[in-house]
Amino acid sequence: MNTLVAWLNKYLGAEIAGLFVFLFAVIVIFGLASPQFLTPANFGSIAFQLPELGLLTLAMLMPIISGGFNLAIIYTANICGLTLAYVLQIHGGPDAPMWAFVAGVGAALIVGAAAGCFMGLVIAYIGAHPILVSLAMMIFLRGLGEFLTKGGDISNFPAYLHPIGHGFVLGIPVPLLIFTLAALAWHILLGRSRHGFSVYMIGSNIKATAYSGVHTKRTLTLIYTLSGLMCAVAGILMLARFNSVRVGHGEALLLVTVLACFLGGVDPFGGFGRVVPVVLALVILQVLSSGLNLLGANQHLSTAVWGIFLIAVMVLRWLAGKTKLFSNRKG
Repeated sequence: MNTLVAWLNKYLGAEIAGLFVFLFAVIVIFGLASPQFLTPANFGSIAFQLPELGLLTLAMLMPIISGGFNLAIIYTANICGLTLAYVLQIHGGPDAPMWAFVAGVGAALIVGAAAGCFMGLVIAYIGAHPILVSLAMMIFLRGLGEFLTKGGDISNFPAYLHPIGHGFVLGIPVPLLIFTLAALAWHILLGRSRHGFSVYMIGSNIKATAYSGVHTKRTLTLIYTLSGLMCAVAGILMLARFNSVRVGHGEALLLVTVLACFLGGVDPFGGFGRVVPVVLALVILQVLSSGLNLLGANQHLSTAVWGIFLIAVMVLRWLAGKTKLFSNRKG
């Protein structure tokens, strides 16, 4: 076991290696606790449930790396789903042609990007705190969505949406393929582009970044625009998965997106974070949720466990930092 951990540390890095070991431990524990856990049906269920949370986490990731926050991700996704649903409904509902779906997807992406862009402009040019701005946007979108739907839901969509939420391509669930492509795009954007470099610089020290010649206001606006765009993708996928849209769907996932980012090694104060460890953290959390469900725990208990888990992650990071500081002083 020590040899395997050393190999993982060498080739993957200590952070990713630790997550792999943690994932293995969780799988072993639940595999022993429940005979239904290590089955193709359970892993298939995990593969379909993960992308929704994963896309929302990617929407949260970039603002956190920049030293900010986006509390509006859930309701941005909801309002984008409502936008697509509205376009489909006015063009025939279940009989809506494919071009209506394409137009609805375009409208949903525009709405998501516009919501994010507005937050980014206020944060960048007015200097308002990201938490306050995104909280205001969350309240606005929630109220708007409830006004438009009168607190109900919209359903009954064309049958051609079913493969997007429930289909397979070469044996791989379509939602998982969508999330994989989105994660790859975020990985390239953050790790291989000038924008990604600017995101990390802003998260480390925004004043120094501005003095170095980076257009910080434009970068901040783009950060939240891209976050809103990713929310739109999540909203579209949620509509296809559940064949309905309602305001407030996925409210409990806001906590989990933050937990996934912190578990994946993202610095809550900004400046550091990578996509691959966050994806591994998402897998761990989804496996943990699935295991708890198989053991008979209800959703409220799972949410409570996630909250305790977040506190534990922060405590462990604090202890690791103290241990490292002590070792450096000793050396």
